[in-house]
Amino acid sequence: MSHVRNGRQVQTLGLRWLFFLFGLMVMSFGIALMIRAELGIAPWEVLHVGLMQQFGLTVGSWSILTGVAILIGSGLLLREWPKVGAVVNMILVGVFIDLFLFILPTVDQTTVRWTMLLASIFINGYGIGLYIAPGLGAGPRDSLMLALNKRTGWSVQRVRIVLEITVLTVGWLLGGPVFLGTLLYCIGISYVVGITLPHGRRLVQTFLERGIQYEDINKGTLRVDHHDGTSKEIR
Repeated sequence: MSHVRNGRQVQTLGLRWLFFLFGLMVMSFGIALMIRAELGIAPWEVLHVGLMQQFGLTVGSWSILTGVAILIGSGLLLREWPKVGAVVNMILVGVFIDLFLFILPTVDQTTVRWTMLLASIFINGYGIGLYIAPGLGAGPRDSLMLALNKRTGWSVQRVRIVLEITVLTVGWLLGGPVFLGTLLYCIGISYVVGITLPHGRRLVQTFLERGIQYEDINKGTLRVDHHDGTSKEIR
């Protein structure tokens, strides 16, 4: 029975990683869409774009480089090694952002740009909910937020506000784009994630339970002629 238990654990972990990676991809698409809308972007992206404009490289490259610095800082504050999920997050988000920026065109129509902006906030928030739901670790910026929360005793909300104001200011001074979209993101993203995170958790749990049921027919439901919609359950 040990090999069956190990098989379930591998399957469960694989599904969690699948949701985690898909969530990172969706979140990165939302970031790239917001950048292409050119109506203002999220505070951390203001910093990354500002660094790109001043020193070259790509937005994704600066996302990775700042992520490395943040993980080192968080590790020193907490005196522990970064989690695997944070490292994977740091690398793949940067890669995905550059990939989507390469694919997505620049748009001139104002109506389309505003549609892209509003869609990007929801898409970004949904990606955040999906990547957090499997419980494989926070990204570099969330890791720093939690580290500062533990070291300073400030609330998570207070730490986040101070962090985002700081990076937004630095990014703006570097030439990063700050506009109405930045304000809309700051106001709307918490509400969106508040909706998408519970949905993501239910989705992950549903897939995990379904995987276990179909792996062990003694604990699940065996169906006859499942394909034709007239199946009968056999217990």
